Order: sequence, then structure tokens, then C-alpha cells
Amino acid sequence: MKTAIVHDWFAGYAGSERVVESLTNVWKDADVYVLFNLLTSEEQKIVVKDKIPFTSFLQNWKSVRRNHRKYLPLFPYAIEQFDLSKYDLIISSSHAVAKGVLTNSNQLHINYCHTPIRYAWDLTHQYLNEANLTSGIKGMAAKAILHYIRMWDVSAANRVDHFVANSNYIAGRIKKIYRRDSEVIYPPVDTSNFPLETKKENFYLTASRLVPYKRIDLIAEAFSKMTDKKLIIIGEGPEAEKIKLKSAMNVEFLGYQSGEKLREYMQKAKAFVFAADEDFGIMVIEALSCGTPVIALNKGGTAETMIDNKTGILFDNQNPESIIDAVQRFESAQNNFDPSALSEYAKKFDRKIFEERIKEFVESKSKEFFSR
Repeated sequence: MKTAIVHDWFAGYAGSERVVESLTNVWKDADVYVLFNLLTSEEQKIVVKDKIPFTSFLQNWKSVRRNHRKYLPLFPYAIEQFDLSKYDLIISSSHAVAKGVLTNSNQLHINYCHTPIRYAWDLTHQYLNEANLTSGIKGMAAKAILHYIRMWDVSAANRVDHFVANSNYIAGRIKKIYRRDSEVIYPPVDTSNFPLETKKENFYLTASRLVPYKRIDLIAEAFSKMTDKKLIIIGEGPEAEKIKLKSAMNVEFLGYQSGEKLREYMQKAKAFVFAADEDFGIMVIEALSCGTPVIALNKGGTAETMIDNKTGILFDNQNPESIIDAVQRFESAQNNFDPSALSEYAKKFDRKIFEERIKEFVESKSKEFFSR
């Protein structure tokens, strides 16, 4: 079968790009389509191998590199301009609009859904508040655009033959928003790149892009009240300065670090702290692979991948008090966490398992579809 892989866009080598990397590992001859490609040549070789992705007209707009989110109103139109009529099988990887590509009745379209569009659905009011777009002419325009995106998004979901969700949490959101069932296949984690380290040092670690929904501010605030404990924060983003201003001296900011450096800190940390209501949470599995326990929010993807008192400590509320309580519970029980057992548990989410499962699912649905 002639196959196309469609992804929203390549803005960096992150979780969704790793899924595309696996898809091109399995379907080596597939063509790849994205709205725009901002990967470095090294990153592109990892994600799509020797192929050159097909891009939309947005690729030629230099300002896309500076702030691609402001072009959100154009994304539905742009994704519909791809002519995929020569393909039998379309596999889309989507956290935004890739599922909206146009197909015909002779084509099978399977969507790997990282999440329904967060800023158009469950995080709408949060994004509007953060952007100061709750009132006035600009606010009305922003709300009208998001209303249009929601209508288009529900319509686009009807173009998908089969949904695959990256967690049970996202399967629930797919059911709520699109009224569709989905298969759950956890995303790939390169556990071999995060080897076990049994010797830990006396610091806690969190790492993320410093954006509001990651709630790094809460972690920093919690540790600023526990001045006898050291927290290291790796990452950069628009929230960085605000978080730094409110943090005590025991909270250290390292900014962006290479993958190698991040891995070293993950291996040495006594625990990795994670407070986001995340779709899955690849980084917490990477920490476990290093033999590092995780202190995480008991909601979203981490609620189903983490096991309280076995892989770490779970806390129920996104506030500093809950994090402080979780850290105290962790310190009382930290000798109970066996780094080797944590690392072994992480292998359940290895890339090879993802590739086997997604290949099996697509081949099964293809057999059903093309034998009609």
C-alpha cells in the first residue's frame, strides 16, 4: 500500500515528533506531510530519515519560525490543501489539525491522537486569560476564532476511520469531544537512552518548557518553602523570569540543557517532580528508566503510568501544599524505592513495544478495510 504520514508541524524534537520517528521506522517508504518544518538537519534525519517532508505554504513565511501559534486560524485551511489522493493508507499524528486532511472512501485514515486541540477545548479560558484576551475587540476576535476551530475540529474528526489515543486519559477526551471510541497505545520512550544509575545525589529535579500549564511555578513555590531541600529546574520559556523572581535561593535554574546533560541530572536526582495535568508524560518514564522515583500529579496521563508508593509518590491537587506533603511522604519512604525495579518498570513503555503495537493495529484495520 502507498502510505502517507501526516503530522501537524515540526517545531522541535519533542514527544509528538518521536511518534513520527517510530512511524517512519515502521513504514519506511511512507511520504511525510507537515504544515511546516523547523527541525535542524540532524533532528530531521532522526525523525524522517532520508526523506524530505512535504510542507504547506506556511513553510515560506519567515515569521512562522518566530511565533507559529498566531497562524492558528490558517491551520485548518492549510492542512486541507494537501492532495493525498494517490495514497491508500493515511496515518496522521495529531495534537491539532493533522486529522483534518481530506481523504476519499477508498482510503483508510488512522489517527494517532496526542490530544484534541487543548487551546480550543479544555484550556480555552486559561489561554484567553494568559493572553489578556478576555474582553475588548481583540478578545471577541480570539473567542470567535476558537469557536470556528472547535466547529472545524469536530467536523474533521469525522474524517478519521480509526482513532488511537496516547493514553486512557486522552481516550476519554476523544470520547467526550468527538463521541468516538479509540484504541490506547502509549507513545514511544527511548528507555535505552536513559540507563539505570543507582547512586543518587541530594537534589530534586524538574524539567520542562516553562509555560503555564506545566505548573513549574507551583513546584518552585513549594520548594521555596522547604529551604533545606535543593531543587534544580531545567528548561526555558515565557514563565522563566516570573518563576525566578518568586523562588528562594535553594531553587536553581539551569535553563536549556542538552539531552546528554538532562539525562545526567535525571540519573543523579533523588526524585523527579512533575505537576502538570499532562496527556501522557514521557519525561516521567525517562526518569524511571534512570532509576529515579517520580513525585507526580495524580491526574492525566501520569495517574495511569505512575503507581503510588511503588514508582514514586502521587499527589492530588495542583498547589504547593500538596507538593510539600508529597515530598515529605517521599522522604519518609525513599529507601523503599529500588532503582533497578523502577528502571525495569519503565521498559513497559519502550519504543519497540509502541512500534509493534501500532504496526499490528494498522495492519489489522487495513486487512479489514481493503478486503471489503
